[in-house]
Amino acid sequence: MTNTAKRPRTPRVLITGASIAGPALAWGLRQAGFEVTLLERSAQQRETGQNIDVRGLGRDVVRRMGLEATVKANLTGERGTRYVDDTGRPYAVLPREEGRDGPTAELEILRGRFAEILVDLVVRDVDLRYGDFVTAVRQDEDGVDVEFDSGSRERFDLLLVAEGRSSRTRRLLFAQETEYRDFGVSITYGTLDRVPADVDWWDWYTATGGRVASIRPDDVGTMRASMSFESEPAGFEGLPLESQLAVLRERFRGAGWQTRRILEGFTARPEEFYTQRMEQVVVSTWSKGRVALLGDAAWGSGPTGMGTTLSLVAAHVLAGELARTCAAGGDHPARAFARYESLLRRYADSAQGLPPGGARLLHPSSALGVRVVQATHRLSATPALKGLAQRFFLTSARHVPRLDDYPLLRD
Repeated sequence: MTNTAKRPRTPRVLITGASIAGPALAWGLRQAGFEVTLLERSAQQRETGQNIDVRGLGRDVVRRMGLEATVKANLTGERGTRYVDDTGRPYAVLPREEGRDGPTAELEILRGRFAEILVDLVVRDVDLRYGDFVTAVRQDEDGVDVEFDSGSRERFDLLLVAEGRSSRTRRLLFAQETEYRDFGVSITYGTLDRVPADVDWWDWYTATGGRVASIRPDDVGTMRASMSFESEPAGFEGLPLESQLAVLRERFRGAGWQTRRILEGFTARPEEFYTQRMEQVVVSTWSKGRVALLGDAAWGSGPTGMGTTLSLVAAHVLAGELARTCAAGGDHPARAFARYESLLRRYADSAQGLPPGGARLLHPSSALGVRVVQATHRLSATPALKGLAQRFFLTSARHVPRLDDYPLLRD
């Protein structure tokens, strides 16, 4: 007797953003049998970026993906964090520790290298596209019609937005649901030539006038640097490069330590210089119909040490819940999206949010404020109080969910 029952149609999914969350999600959905298109606006894979941390549940996801050995083979080599005074003398030292994440996490890797590792996992199994982006979206009960800047139009079952904090697609679809919480700090990043005196530690310097600078090692023969300063949201991040550098030179005039070297390095390597506002994206709902947000597009903020971990966990949970819905014969993703948000909402809020005034407290204006920060650094480096470094100088993730076992999402 001929079996005429129809086989379930393979869901077709568009994921936008090929940094961390996007490729991790693409891997999970391919493991579950979805047909995946991964779209990146840049013309090629972005290789630049600073050190990123993989912490807590993020390490569990890395293990499930079979990537732990690969990631450990590509660490930056950072030995720990040193808080230094204006002469460069360390006054508090927090070494990197196996199994425990302080300011320097157990897994520290360059953002570009980690993204490359993730993309390599899926490059043969997904439709990977560069140099295009979404310009219009219309959805109905059965699918999502997407228009691209290239002029093409396609229909998908789901649209999953894994873009950055300034996500164009989120602005198209979630403008009314989005607000921004400004923390009053501008941050700049760049790459320096390594010199013989450099060490494999993350050196962190706090100056008066709401100024902070740092230099940390990488594994490609250079050093990564940052400068941040207290500021009003007056548009620094939108200025031309030369104007941004001019503002930095003026703001850090007389700051001491290696701030002059950092500025000279930023000028010498303009292609690796970029800026970021310490500002949190808050979206009241992470999904609408057949569209969902994850990663920085959903909750991004300034450097809290948890952005990469949240992206990995969100990609794993969202892929797992969609796989469950599909396996149960469900076509509409509402249940999967609702469970994804219920599991992760409080976790993401606590990990990416900062306490009121927290960013400004780390950027003291007065000499007294600097001494208070230094005293706190010293306390946090004592054996009995090392947990304070995680609690006060990194965002402390609370409401950590139990990571369900998704059998299909294991390498």
